[in-house]
Amino acid sequence: MINYIIQVILFQVLFVAVYDFFLSKETFFNKNRWYLLSTALLSFVLPLFKISTVKKAVPQEYYTLLPEVMLSPQKVIEETIWYQSINYLDVLFWGGCTLFLIVFLIKLERIVRLVLQYGTILKGNYKLVLLPKETKAFSFFNYIFLGKEIPSSKQEKIIQHELVHSEQKHTLDLLFFEFLKIVMWFNPMVYVYQNRISLVHEYISDAIASKSDKKENYINHLLADIFQVEHISFINQFYKHSLIKKRIIMMTKTQSKKVKQLKYLLLIPLLGSMILYTACSSEEVKIDKVEKQPVTVYKSEDGKIVKKPSTGYQSKYLDLYLGDELPNTKEYSIYELTEEEKGEYLALLNGFNKEGKPQLNIRVFKAENGRKMVAFDYLGKNENQGKTNYQDSEEVPFAMMDKVPTFPGCAEGDKYCFHKSMSRFVQENFDMSITKNLGLSEGKKRIYVQFKISKQGKVIDVKARAPHPTLKQHAEEIMQKLPQMQPGEKDGKIVSTGYVIPITLNVD
Repeated sequence: MINYIIQVILFQVLFVAVYDFFLSKETFFNKNRWYLLSTALLSFVLPLFKISTVKKAVPQEYYTLLPEVMLSPQKVIEETIWYQSINYLDVLFWGGCTLFLIVFLIKLERIVRLVLQYGTILKGNYKLVLLPKETKAFSFFNYIFLGKEIPSSKQEKIIQHELVHSEQKHTLDLLFFEFLKIVMWFNPMVYVYQNRISLVHEYISDAIASKSDKKENYINHLLADIFQVEHISFINQFYKHSLIKKRIIMMTKTQSKKVKQLKYLLLIPLLGSMILYTACSSEEVKIDKVEKQPVTVYKSEDGKIVKKPSTGYQSKYLDLYLGDELPNTKEYSIYELTEEEKGEYLALLNGFNKEGKPQLNIRVFKAENGRKMVAFDYLGKNENQGKTNYQDSEEVPFAMMDKVPTFPGCAEGDKYCFHKSMSRFVQENFDMSITKNLGLSEGKKRIYVQFKISKQGKVIDVKARAPHPTLKQHAEEIMQKLPQMQPGEKDGKIVSTGYVIPITLNVD
């Protein structure tokens, strides 16, 4: 979710930058209005837009699978202090949403109160609300609020101006950004957007209302008096002192030439780059379901992978590769395996990589007929290891590192202590009580958490897959709390490395 919010804000910054530098000075007011509305909406949609062909073209990162962490309801720590289980970011977010919703409702109540208190006068296609002892002038949908103290000679011009707001439904635009402010109150770009579109509304109304009279006379009306302003952000106000100078400049500006509308074509490369960015940053992979089949054993002959005659193997989800060199077919990441394949892979990994045994890197490659096969890469003994694409990369698999990251309290480069410390951290911090009200069926449930330890030793890029959104969020929050570690090394250089830690829950 944090990545999504960051992308939304980034896209809005880019859209507004294009508007400010290339479009805001042009007199295509209605087009600018729709530009601001559409790009504000697009910024929320684009991060969800994915192109599968682009995602396939992006090389996948290698993540090492850590030993499985087993949890059960009996593991719940009874003495956990209540305030340690509170997600303060959630409290801050929902507290802000609640506050801005209350502010919005107060503004709405003030408008409703004015209508009920002073009544309305039906004037054709609008309703006039006269405010005694006031010089305010603003509109809200087809309601025009007019202070009785405004000279009668100026009332008609103000009404004409506000009628444009009413007829073009400008209030809907402002309400749209008010709702955005409720759910994204922390996003400064929402306020920037609302400011920009309020100014465009005034340009549109000025352009239409000034046609019935000389522009000089209309401008004189703007400058003649300084009226009071009702400070409600989702109403169209005739007098906003900070905007008067800009409105006058735009009214006296020469009409923009039609050829300058080509500037809107800047959206095409901008949208293209945004879609490419979001397509490349996706972590979700669609996985086809597989069934158990008798294991096929493969080997390598003259650089080709061939089937090896074998008997007596039971049915499995994964086939087996026993060649002297690693296969040259597609290699799969942990996220491209089905739950059944992951379980089988996990059992192999935990079975071979125990304390006191040689470290073994088990990798999964493409076999025939859509199946996958496991290959055993004995570290330091495989001639093909030196040919991997990790040699020149800043991200190196855990098992291929000269010195692995060091968990606080462990001896430098101690893999066994690293595994144990990671498992203990998850067991101590995972709150099993949250599984009680999620409607999960009984039995084992698996969560896979992917993360990296950067060259600075910090835990970054935390992502999880889980059978329920609450479990996914909780698992990600736990891994984000991991302490800073001493980063790993490869060939004398400090490098980052990625991990996937499987968490198995026994749900009663």
